[in-house]
Amino acid sequence: MSRLRAAARPGLLVCAAACVSALLYFRSAAPGAPGAEPPTPAVSECGFYPDELCSALLEGRGAASQVARFCKAPLGPEVLAHLQAPGNCSRISRALRVVSRPLSAEEGSFPLAYVVAAHEDLATLARLLGAIYAPQNVYCVQVDQGAPEEHKAAVQTLASCFDNVFTSPRREAGARPGLTRLRADLSCMEGLVRSAVQWHYVLNLCGQDFPIKTNREIVRYIRSKGDGRNLTPGVVQPAKTRSRMSQSQPEATPKGRVYGSPNKGFPEEAPHNLTVYFGSAHYVLTRAFVQFVLTDTRAKDMLRWSRALQSPERHYWATLSRLQDAPGATPGAGWEGSIRATKRGSEEGDACDGCKGRSDPDSCVYGPADLPRLVRSPALFASRFESSTEPLAVACLQRWQRQRVLQQAEVPVEPHWRFPRQSDFRGS
Repeated sequence: MSRLRAAARPGLLVCAAACVSALLYFRSAAPGAPGAEPPTPAVSECGFYPDELCSALLEGRGAASQVARFCKAPLGPEVLAHLQAPGNCSRISRALRVVSRPLSAEEGSFPLAYVVAAHEDLATLARLLGAIYAPQNVYCVQVDQGAPEEHKAAVQTLASCFDNVFTSPRREAGARPGLTRLRADLSCMEGLVRSAVQWHYVLNLCGQDFPIKTNREIVRYIRSKGDGRNLTPGVVQPAKTRSRMSQSQPEATPKGRVYGSPNKGFPEEAPHNLTVYFGSAHYVLTRAFVQFVLTDTRAKDMLRWSRALQSPERHYWATLSRLQDAPGATPGAGWEGSIRATKRGSEEGDACDGCKGRSDPDSCVYGPADLPRLVRSPALFASRFESSTEPLAVACLQRWQRQRVLQQAEVPVEPHWRFPRQSDFRGS
């Protein structure tokens, strides 16, 4: 890291000078009608300093954020091109810098399972899979059946390149989005328990999430915090709670804030006199608990009861995980568990050091200026990222995370696992 920091100064100065020079040139030239806006400077040099620029951004240097405003070349054309047709698996693997063997005995003996909801942002999904991939793990990628055929084919091509990755359909006619997501997770879990991989825990992600911890750090976190128990942050559903969340808003509870369920009330009593909890849609579940959910009568009845709810996944996992006799049960748990770092768009610029990227009413797309806070976060993953609108954020986080992965490796590191030190962002 010290080498990168040392290199950041001259590289960043060159890039900054190029940006400023180009900006001054275009403003002074100002061709066209009087009063017309000068064109945005196209500074190709920005793409050739990924390590230096990313290092400066991760350290929070003010000048780096200004330079990054002009460095928004689209990411991932190489990977996306390979996904357009089958038979390119070796190229896809190399483009994603896929790690082809366990990096430590600790990780090899503690395989994980992942449920990943594929998003239309294919470039970010591919990078997510490349970042979380380990040969000892197993992955189920949900494919939205309502997506364009070329998107579904590309996701299938990506999954088919790996023996431990498979796809599962996601979309039911007439079903609420939350119920579709819940059923899709359960469908993936059915495939995961049939897998030959004897995984210990399953985690669920969206295709626009990205890890801010290494696989080894995730394993250690689960072992220390889980210790044979589920991680399903949540609290008892208040009897009368006015909704402050839409279906898509995050479930995190920053200090000093209390977010309520999107359901103001329930149409009928929960089955089996269950105490209903409201919690995170994101979980870390033991294998035994997954098998319990797939077979227990209460779980099946809870699923049927959930059909009338908004965002039933925010009730389902937290409620069942608090049953006294459920495997890995956590009856007295609250919001503990730093699974996912997320921001609402409405928190932009507030005291919480909010969204510095692109925001909408429900969520924040992280930008380069968010990186210093993200890399210090205790969470395992962050959401959300977009390669199309904030490419540097995911590119720099990808490089930072891979550097940490390889620093922790206890096996010889293959050259193709590393990202090139000097390559164009547009082709990395």
